Amino acid sequence: MRLVLASSSPRRRDLLAQIGVVPDRIASPDIDENPRKGELARVYALRMAVEKAHAVLREPGEIVIAGDTTVAVGRRILPQAADAEMQRGFLKLLSGRRHHVLSAVCVIDAEGRVRSRLSDSIVRFKRLGSAEMEAYIQSGEGLGKAGGYAIQGRAEALVDWMAGSHSGVVGLPLYETRALLRAAGYPVE
Repeated sequence: MRLVLASSSPRRRDLLAQIGVVPDRIASPDIDENPRKGELARVYALRMAVEKAHAVLREPGEIVIAGDTTVAVGRRILPQAADAEMQRGFLKLLSGRRHHVLSAVCVIDAEGRVRSRLSDSIVRFKRLGSAEMEAYIQSGEGLGKAGGYAIQGRAEALVDWMAGSHSGVVGLPLYETRALLRAAGYPVE
């Protein structure tokens, strides 16, 4: 049984390795990741994971796994930070308040059955001073990351409280991933 990871994220590959899973093939899905008008973050995250899984060609007998991590403040979805100015705006918004990190995973089994799950974690940043924000921005770590930060690096020191899945905030909720892979017949211990 072959596994295809529908992601170009090295973090997702590393997270899978933590549960002893090494994809046989990695394919980068090409989809429109813009939220629909009025779309709630939970719905968006699940839709993205499912669309990414479907966007990758699945050969007979292959299982496809895809994920999406969405940062949301209230009803506002924060995309990947494209530049320092966008990241600065995100960090100002997140400073001293709680936000949700919704991490969805989708598995399409060898017979084509689609299964998906969502992990909802709540993260609260400490109040950030401008010097702290600028130092983090200068590290370059949060560029290209949802919400403008990477909890697996320097940003973890900015988090004063969290409830939920740490691996989900990094990019793939391992509890849900393991359950979906097992349901699809993929051998995971």
